[in-house]
Amino acid sequence: MIKIVVAGFKGKMGLTATKMVIENEKFELVGVLDPMATEANLNELPEFVQLDIPVFHQKEELVKQVKPDVWIDFTIPKVAYQHTLFAVENGIRPVVGTTGFTESQVAGLITQTKEQQLGGLIAPNFAIGAILMMQFAAKAAEYFPDVEIMELHHDQKLDAPSGTAIKTAEMIAEVRGYHQQGNPAEKELIKGARGADFEGMKIHSVRLPGLVAHQQVQFGSAGEGLTIRHDSYDRASFMTGVALGCEKVMELDQLVYGLENLL
Repeated sequence: MIKIVVAGFKGKMGLTATKMVIENEKFELVGVLDPMATEANLNELPEFVQLDIPVFHQKEELVKQVKPDVWIDFTIPKVAYQHTLFAVENGIRPVVGTTGFTESQVAGLITQTKEQQLGGLIAPNFAIGAILMMQFAAKAAEYFPDVEIMELHHDQKLDAPSGTAIKTAEMIAEVRGYHQQGNPAEKELIKGARGADFEGMKIHSVRLPGLVAHQQVQFGSAGEGLTIRHDSYDRASFMTGVALGCEKVMELDQLVYGLENLL
């Protein structure tokens, strides 16, 4: 039985992850964390009245009272790195879906987990279909170097571009390298009209209510085009990947970045 805590349990992704852990016979939920929570126990919430699981408001208090194997984090970018570092320092394997980590932060965490021989996972996207979408896009870039990425998310998402879009762009860039696209004399009449630039390709972010998580990778070539798209219509689509991550980090001896490393 893998003992798990969920940080950010009152958010939409955190709540979905909490329910997944409770329903999975391989897991035991030993605590949840949210500094803004008013509850002391999950059973104070209508959907969890039959449970007896402590709610923690400070991470330091959590590690004094419970000994989890895995730390699931669906919080916000400004605290996710501190949470992940804290988990590693306390010998807890992180499974992180919060985005916004810098390259140096990820590199530092990998180095530290190697030293501790502690497994961990940071994944910009936990949907299996999204992982396949990124892999297919990287393969297509061998033949279609001209590409733009459009990612669409709900209007409460804090970071742009999404971690998935950045990861996709990185994977494409590994294949095609830097490639300047479009007319070199192009001029934006409104700043930002052409989106963010990554190694010559453009990334466009859409934020609207009603959306969950969607990404389209649009390739163009002489006389033809190719579109690779993934849609998550419900946050339950991420839970297969989260559960897989919780199991696999128990076998790893360092942190990895990207769910594709576990498939």
